[in-house]
Amino acid sequence: MSDFPEHAEVIDPSFAQYLLPTAYLEKLWTGGRWLEGPAYFGGGRYLVFSDIPNNRMMRYDETDGSMSVFRQPANNSNGNTRDREGRLVTCEHLGRRVSRTEHDGSITVIADKYEGKRLNSPNDVVVHPDGAIWFTDPTYGIDMDYEGKICEPEVAGSYVYRVDPGSGAVEAVATDFVKPNGIAFSPDYSELYIVDTGATHVPNGPRHIRRFSVADGKRLSGGEVFAESTAGLFDGFRFDMDGNIWTSAKDGVHCLNRAGELIGKIKIPEVVANVAWGTEKRIRLYIMGTSSLYAVYLKTKGMPYPG
Repeated sequence: MSDFPEHAEVIDPSFAQYLLPTAYLEKLWTGGRWLEGPAYFGGGRYLVFSDIPNNRMMRYDETDGSMSVFRQPANNSNGNTRDREGRLVTCEHLGRRVSRTEHDGSITVIADKYEGKRLNSPNDVVVHPDGAIWFTDPTYGIDMDYEGKICEPEVAGSYVYRVDPGSGAVEAVATDFVKPNGIAFSPDYSELYIVDTGATHVPNGPRHIRRFSVADGKRLSGGEVFAESTAGLFDGFRFDMDGNIWTSAKDGVHCLNRAGELIGKIKIPEVVANVAWGTEKRIRLYIMGTSSLYAVYLKTKGMPYPG
């Protein structure tokens, strides 16, 4: 009989240190069509996430386990995060923009154009300590009506952008991706990791995470492949404070160490799209299954927002 929980697959012995033998995988809610973009708000102890095809954002209350609709319609929202002032930042497929929900509930447009042309369909977003907003912009929301609206792209490619916190200028910081997707900074913000899910559009295309060095919080260099997915595609991911990546995959959540090696899995009976850390201690991993919200407590601490 294994000493490890049934939901865990230990590939390298180093993974065992992150598992709690008495913590089980919880299915908290079901009823979505493609869940994405979890963002945790510690002040209210709730999680906001997107249900893209249903054109709504959901709110899970950690204090009593209740679920409610946060916003509908929601412009087929996808990725979400918190900025340094605790405001919700959202990628919108249908709106083809990145927006911010202010404390009074009003919505501010952060970015919707690049060099005068409409963005494709912003996908995932992170915030740097200097206040800059970084986001990916593949075409998934304009490729189909199911998650947005079919439109011709105006921008020449699928880029990664940085929005300057002072001027609001939108700059393309990486232009050599096929379909940039999940994005996250390392715990010390010296590196930026970005998923390329180009295999959805190109035969034998990329299904990996790339790693960049960040200079002055503005410029990227490097961009080598950090890890290849061994099960479907990577999508959204988050770091823990040890520098491990916890990333979505076809068969659950994969844990990659700082060398990019797969050391273990949290097995989920649905394709996983994204994850986020929750609770005051940041030891609960919220997991976006295709139609269901899962969670598991782990013996590690997640990277705090923003990031």
